[in-house]
Formats: sequence, structure tokens, C-alpha cells
Amino acid sequence: MTDKKLSKMRVQFVERVNEDVIGQLVDDLRDKAVLNPQEAAGVKVSRNKYKQARELIDNVQTKGPKASKIFLQCLLDRDSFLAEELSVSTYLAGTSVCLQVPPIEEIHARSVSAGDVRPLESKNGISLCPRRVFEEIQAKEAAEIYAIGDPKTRTRLALIICNIDFAHCPRRNGAEVDLQQMTLLLEGLGYKVEPETNLTSKAMADCLKRFAAREEHKASDSTFLVLMSHGVRQGLCGVQSQGKDSDILPVDAIFSAFNNRNCPALFGKPKVVIIQACRGENEGVTYVSDREVPRNDSLIPEPSWSPEGYEQDAIRKVHVETDFICLYSSTPDNVSWRSREKGSVFIIELIKQIQEHAWNCNLEEVFRKVLKAFVANPLQMPSKDRTTLTKKFYLFPGH
Repeated sequence: MTDKKLSKMRVQFVERVNEDVIGQLVDDLRDKAVLNPQEAAGVKVSRNKYKQARELIDNVQTKGPKASKIFLQCLLDRDSFLAEELSVSTYLAGTSVCLQVPPIEEIHARSVSAGDVRPLESKNGISLCPRRVFEEIQAKEAAEIYAIGDPKTRTRLALIICNIDFAHCPRRNGAEVDLQQMTLLLEGLGYKVEPETNLTSKAMADCLKRFAAREEHKASDSTFLVLMSHGVRQGLCGVQSQGKDSDILPVDAIFSAFNNRNCPALFGKPKVVIIQACRGENEGVTYVSDREVPRNDSLIPEPSWSPEGYEQDAIRKVHVETDFICLYSSTPDNVSWRSREKGSVFIIELIKQIQEHAWNCNLEEVFRKVLKAFVANPLQMPSKDRTTLTKKFYLFPGH
């Protein structure tokens, strides 16, 4: 019976189905009267992909074999690769709704050319990039992407600073979940994670400088810097902070420690900065300030001139700050929200989007998906800040 098949495949379906496919299935099943409008809306109301998938398959299963058969056929139509993995065609064989499914190799090849390959495996919840996708992107965008190092020789490091307990500010309940989940994410992406907790602003600054000086960066291809704390407009709060003017780490200190002058080992390599902190006290306001870019004459290109009569020195000018991408949990002057049990809503969404989309999307596109996910949330809007990537940065999970 097909409804029993749904029960057997439930766990794999919930784990592997794509969020876009869920939406398509809901629309298909509503059109075919398997779901009524209220049931369809009930599936879509959750912002969690796993909850949507569970709600969908459980709802269909309760409606019996005919509804389950329609569901399986819709899944076959919408995602033949996942359907093949779940042996859907076996259960539909011989029925009037069955379509012949080509061999898995043909599906894979056809999907690659159509840009619709699905990841075969996952690690720490991260969808891994199939080799063919990896090779195709490398071939098509070779000059436009940052090179990644050989997994056997690269020494990727990531730093997480997470302040939880404060002398004068409330405890950041739930922050320990953020720390745990970000550690799992970055380890799954191939980084050796170094966590630090409960630091003053001076200790944070010193920690950043020590980390920037690590020899391992020379053999690395990128780094992640994750900072989570209370925050104000001026920066991130140290554990002794009492307000806007005491024990505050300016965001400039992060970029200064890892710029091309102070961290030459990471020159030309992506430096990803993730900041989970309030930037003020306003609630429900989406405010983005236009910052003035200070004039720096050393960054202005020199005029064209003839090299005749001159000799080269073995140095060259480079921009002080390049190859950064920063995502802040909120816009200027606004608060960031955190659950005591589940952690920060920004960190939860960031991890979800990286897990689901880093296998075939560059990081800027993943960050765009994070911002899009907050459109319906009037209380908080993450923002990209001070991004100076000159190429596309693909994480290529699994490579």
C-alpha cells in the first residue's frame, strides 16, 4: 500500500527534500484536491523546512492510499532524482499514474545539464556538493571564483567568540546553542574551530590579533570569524560592559586585525565575518544608514605613466582591506532576537541556509537567501556590511 510507503520513506523525505520542492508539492496537491486550502496554508505557515516536510507527508498519509499515490507521482514529477533515491517508481510500477524513470546515471547527467542536481549526501546536516557540480562550476567560472585548497594539505581555521555571562548585563540564554550549532556547521565545512567565551573587549581584540597571526593561515584558503555578544551601535559588548561607552569592541577592530597589512597570510583569501549582536535598542524598524566612505589617498589608483627611466622595486601597492564578506544579524540601531531554548533567530536561519544551499550557491547568494527569509519578520533584518569580495566564494561542502 502506498500509504505504508510514505511511512517508510518519511525520515529520508523530511531530511532530503528541498524547500522549493515542498512548495511545489503543496500547490500540486491542492490543485488535485488532496489538500484543501486550509491544509495547504498550514504546511506553508512554518518557516522551518523540516516542519513543513513532516506536516506535508503526515497530512497526506492520513488520507489513504489514493492520496499517497498522487503524492508519490507529484514527487516523481517535481524531483525525479530524490524520487529515485526513495524508490518511488517501484511503488508506482504498474499503476495508471506511473511514469518510467530513466536509470540513475541518466537522471544525474540530465539534471546536471539542467542545473537541477540534488546533493546525494549530507554531513552535520550540510548538503554535500556532488562531484559533477563541483567540476562544472570550477570549469565554467574558473576566473571568477576563489580557489579552494586541497583538503589533504589545507589548514582551515575558524574562530568563534561567544559571550554568554556578563557582570552587568543579562545572561544571553540560548547563546550556548548558537555556539554549539555554529561549531558543528564550521566543522562540517572543513574548518578547525577555536571557541572562546566570556571575554572583555580587550581580550576579544587580543584574541583576534593572535588568531590573525596563526601560521596555519598560510596553508589555508579562507577563514570564518564569528562573534556573538550583546551589542550597541558602537560595537560588541565585552563581559564587563555597562553601556555604550565601556568595554566595547568596535567592529573596525575585527577588520583591522585581518586586513592585508596586519594579516598578510590571508591576503587574497575570503574572510567571512558573522556578527550576532544588537546594534541599538530600536524594535521593529528596518533602518539602514548610508555610511560615508572615508577618503584614503593611498587607495586611489596612480595615473598612467611611462615606465621608461624607472626601475621596479620588489613591492607593490595593494588595497588595505579586501576579500571580506560580513553579515550582521540586524540593521544599524536595531535589536537582534534570541530564543532561550533554540538560540538566535539569525544564527538559526544562517545555519539552515548554508546547510541547504552552500552545495551549489556562492556565499553571497546564500546570504541573500538569509535576508529574503527575514522579509516576513518585521522585528529584524540582517545586513551585509563592508563586503569586499572580488570573486565568488563557493564553500563546496565535501571538497
